[in-house]
Amino acid sequence: MSGQFYLWTKTIHLVMVMAWMVSIFYLPRILVHIVEANAAGQNTDRLFIMARKLFKFGNIMSLIAIATGLWIGNSMGFFSGQGWLHAKTFLVIIFLGYNHVTFGLVKKAEKGELTWSSGALRWFNELPILLVVVVVYLVLAKPI
Repeated sequence: MSGQFYLWTKTIHLVMVMAWMVSIFYLPRILVHIVEANAAGQNTDRLFIMARKLFKFGNIMSLIAIATGLWIGNSMGFFSGQGWLHAKTFLVIIFLGYNHVTFGLVKKAEKGELTWSSGALRWFNELPILLVVVVVYLVLAKPI
């Protein structure tokens, strides 16, 4: 892979990861607002629209981030003997699952079946930051 193409691919990858993380961090926060608005008897229609659009946006960004990440990893030979990259890939899979679990909670909330408190959702919202710290450490330090 040429130097400029590699830099552009890596740039796109990083920007798409940041955009995807926005949806990972904010979608559960929308759930908190939905639960609190329901408790206050407020209309939540706009929040559900936001949640659906954010989920779609996050999925598009994740697909681009994963595609560019696989391209970079494959072209640089990182998938052979790079334990840090295998660990990072595993965490990316966890992020995908987390995002889909979160959207499942949005669907439950739309049906009026969500039983989580706003406090529990706030804790759920904080989990991804721990994973992001680990991913960034793996990428920077390449410890394994």
